Amino acid sequence: MRILGIDPGLNTTGYGVLDFTARTPKLIEAGVVRGKSNAELPDRVKEIHDGVTDIIATLKPDVLAIEQLYSHYERPTTAILMGHARGVIILAAGQAGIPVVNYPATQIKKTITGNGHAAKWQMQEAIRNELNLPTVPEPPDVADALAIALCHAYLSRITTTPTSA
Repeated sequence: MRILGIDPGLNTTGYGVLDFTARTPKLIEAGVVRGKSNAELPDRVKEIHDGVTDIIATLKPDVLAIEQLYSHYERPTTAILMGHARGVIILAAGQAGIPVVNYPATQIKKTITGNGHAAKWQMQEAIRNELNLPTVPEPPDVADALAIALCHAYLSRITTTPTSA
C-alpha cells in the first residue's frame, strides 16, 4: 500500500509518501508544498491544490491520510484558514479518485510516540527512528506528514475502511 500523508498549512504543507509492504515502511518521497505567504488566499490555495495534484499524479498513492481539523478556542481564525488548505487537498484526492482518511493530532502523536501531546522535536525524532533516517526530517511539517502516513499504516491493520474527511 502506498500512503500519502499530508500536514496541511497555508504557508507550508508537509507531505510524505510511504510504501508499506512486509511490515516495513519505505520512504518514497517527502517534502513541502509552499504557498506564497504574501499572496492572496485564492492564489495560495491554488498553489497548494496544484502541488498536491502533482504529487498524486507523480507518486500514485493508494490513499491520502490527513490531520483532522481542530480549533483552539483562543485562535478560531487559524482553524478557518486551515480549512481552506485542507479543503483543496481533499479536493485533489477526490479528483484523483483516492480515498481520504483523517486522524486527530492527538491520535497521530500517541500512535507514533506513545504521547498524545508530544512536542514537535519528539515527533521528528520518532520519525527518524521509525524510518531509520540519518537525520530528523525538516521542517517539522514533513515529520508530521510522515507521522500521519505511518499512523494510517499502523491503524489500518485494525480497520481498512476509509472514514469521511
